[in-house]
Amino acid sequence: MSQVPANPSRRQALKLFGGVPLFPLSAGIGGSALLAACGGGGTTAAAATPTATAFSAMAAPDLSVPANMATTSVASALKVTYSDGSVQNYPLGYQAFFITGKPVPDGNGGTVIAGSYFDINGNPIIDKSVPGKERQFFSDAPDGTSLLTVPGAKVPGVKGNTVFAVVQFEYTSLNLAGQSAYGTLPSPIAVLTLDQDPATGKLSLVKYYNVPTKPANGLWITCGASITPWGTHLSSEEYEPDAAAIAKNTQFQAFINNLYGDATASADPVKANPYLYGHMPEVTVNPDGTGTVKKHYCLGRISHELIQVMPDQRTCLMGDDTTNGGLFLFIADKAADLSAGTLYVAKATQTSPAGQGTGTFTLKWVNLGHATSDEVLAMAQTAATAGGTPSIMDVKTTDPADASYTQVWLGGKKNWIKVVPGQEKAAAFLETHRYAGLMGGTMAFTKMEGTTVNVKDKVAYSAMSYIQKSMVDGSIPGFKVAGPNAGAVYALNLKGGQTDTSGAAMNSDWVPVDMAAPAALVGEDLATPDALGNLANPNKIANPDNIKFSEKLRTLFIGEDSGMHVNNFLWAYNVDTKALSRILSTPAGAESTGLQGVDDINGWMYVMSNFQHPGDWEIKTVTSNGVTDTTGLHAKVFTTLEPLINANYEDGYGAAVGYITGLPATAKA
Repeated sequence: MSQVPANPSRRQALKLFGGVPLFPLSAGIGGSALLAACGGGGTTAAAATPTATAFSAMAAPDLSVPANMATTSVASALKVTYSDGSVQNYPLGYQAFFITGKPVPDGNGGTVIAGSYFDINGNPIIDKSVPGKERQFFSDAPDGTSLLTVPGAKVPGVKGNTVFAVVQFEYTSLNLAGQSAYGTLPSPIAVLTLDQDPATGKLSLVKYYNVPTKPANGLWITCGASITPWGTHLSSEEYEPDAAAIAKNTQFQAFINNLYGDATASADPVKANPYLYGHMPEVTVNPDGTGTVKKHYCLGRISHELIQVMPDQRTCLMGDDTTNGGLFLFIADKAADLSAGTLYVAKATQTSPAGQGTGTFTLKWVNLGHATSDEVLAMAQTAATAGGTPSIMDVKTTDPADASYTQVWLGGKKNWIKVVPGQEKAAAFLETHRYAGLMGGTMAFTKMEGTTVNVKDKVAYSAMSYIQKSMVDGSIPGFKVAGPNAGAVYALNLKGGQTDTSGAAMNSDWVPVDMAAPAALVGEDLATPDALGNLANPNKIANPDNIKFSEKLRTLFIGEDSGMHVNNFLWAYNVDTKALSRILSTPAGAESTGLQGVDDINGWMYVMSNFQHPGDWEIKTVTSNGVTDTTGLHAKVFTTLEPLINANYEDGYGAAVGYITGLPATAKA
């Protein structure tokens, strides 16, 4: 990726949808000896106990040290105050397990390419776009990551404690010819076996296992992820393919052909069934470092981004990363079992003045129906063989001037819909966006991404990456806020004893009842770009995406997917002190992904952090009156940073999976 892209960046395209040493990744995956000790330095008196923690903020990198803008840089620390009045600072760093595109151990004496793609039968998918340079596709977009342990784990090569990480890969941006490959390949998921040094907490990669996805019919655009209270990895499938327009969807057709390794597969209605995608995959890790995946079809077919399962192990709050998205809730019938339950969508009542600020809302919940995963899968298969959408819902994209149709919004556009009699359950779980609007859900949100929970305070958090379009244009009656375009993180109070809009009891103590954005978690648009090119204040969050909460540290971690910051950042927000601290910067053009705050793995704390698509340049060349000018977010840094990023990350095709080092043992924090 060595030239200014002629087409909009992937991030721009998705908008249409909706004194501490630095450790550069290019120094090598094994890293400096400074990375070997994750436990920090110093000791405290045995009787002293932690009373407070705080992250020190690092400055945003700039062109005074270009290398810091072209890699993952960390110049922050965790300060721990103890009961005897002493203070200990733990300098932080970064360790990559691998860069995608590089060989990693497969646990059998061989290697596999990190982030590589396979079809549904386990055959490598080859990039043939440049004759003579054929190679296996690999992803530049690692995303959701879960660090976990499994009872009885035993994997050859582990000398200390056996720890696992599940890592999913959302997409690959470009093929070797520089053409967009977004969404055209089946998403891989890998289980990493990690060797944890009991003395330092350091994690080292021992084995990389690619999880077969055939039992889940392959995976579509896996984005954010979370770990369940019962120790499994909940994935995601965002931007569900619209069944009503599937005949024109060349992206989906390419996906199906690549998934099955057959250029004719997209002509098969059983294989090319859009209703099989847009659901909730769950990965279980086995003690030997392998893994299995199953897909739950009863949590609604939406643009799944990042789900949060509450402590009751039944209530699930879900992000919906789209324009005209909704806030969805699923309450499972049984704890630790997502195979059956009831789906709800929020009806939001705005309590703040129209067109001002980020808005405040009260929430009630519309019951969309109850189903099992098996029921919905069967309905999806029937719909495919019966002609697709018309067997469930009649959809018009122009006004039919017929009162039997209801106008709803989907992806920023008006639809007119009518449910086929007897197909209400199929509509609820397979045409969820349209049906939720029909039933009175507030389908006004834009790019609602990560969700997480603060258990002690019973507060959930939801990241609204961009506050724009349906949130600000007044197209949804009773709903209109001002912005900012840079987004915000909303806090939602959770309560029990709630009833849905029909008056029926909701069987959960973790139901969101209101929604407002704390002032410190609101971005700030700039009227004109700053000296570096930032379009949003670099000292505030912009376009929050991944969010995770640490109970131990009382800290909300926030990762950015911003087309408004030249470098995207990872932030730490202390919910008690309200202090917001920048703790990590990703390479220019990259998104902060793979976030997970881990309070205790065998006595050690971790913050997992990846990035994707480094050098996803948002620039354009404009010629006027014979004068050529380069404009856009990265116009001022591209010439300097592009060769550095290419050198660090496989000519811009690679990305990192890793974690923040330097956090203390759990007992010390």
